[in-house]
Amino acid sequence: VQLQASGGGSVQAGGSLRLSCAASGSTLSGYRMGWFRQAPGKERAAVAVISWSGGSTYYADSVKGRFTISRDNARKTVYLQMNALKPEDTAVYYCARSTVRWGVDGGSSRSTDFGSWGQGTLVTVSS
Repeated sequence: VQLQASGGGSVQAGGSLRLSCAASGSTLSGYRMGWFRQAPGKERAAVAVISWSGGSTYYADSVKGRFTISRDNARKTVYLQMNALKPEDTAVYYCARSTVRWGVDGGSSRSTDFGSWGQGTLVTVSS
């Protein structure tokens, strides 16, 4: 599978962006999907994860109430709606697909569960 992330850009604090992750070459159906981010000088960290059914989600504490992850299996696309953006949200955002298909239908955020990664899209939030 190839994952193509898009939708990043520059925005002022308080603004919104919607990231998209489109898959090609394979399906997203049955796979847990996640968004991760890496800020300069920091390790990559999970932002949001959605289970393969869409029934379970995980959000990092820092984005709860502001970000929403969703998926459209028919379009083979996962989205991350980001509202009320803060300068500390500045990072390269990556989407990822779990290694296991039709696994436990949960929103675990362990990066080691994800075997396919997109190329990243840069989000810059200015104050």
